Amino acid sequence: MMQRLESSILALAEHRGPRSSICPSDAARAVGGDDWRELMDDARAAARRLARSGDVEITRRGEAVDPDGDWGGAIRIRTTGS
Repeated sequence: MMQRLESSILALAEHRGPRSSICPSDAARAVGGDDWRELMDDARAAARRLARSGDVEITRRGEAVDPDGDWGGAIRIRTTGS
């Protein structure tokens, strides 16, 4: 499941491009269908893994955050273009 979420995050973020971003729920919906809410924690974890590897950035209020930081609330995910 984690690999599917990571692939979905990458595909959605790349489709939006570096000037836009996605919500983790976009990936959860793409993978989980009607049960997407159950995947939200996994989608956030997938985003953290991808951010650690440099494939994406996690942002809050437009600013990049440390993927290993202690943050909560609404986040967005954008491609790094690398």
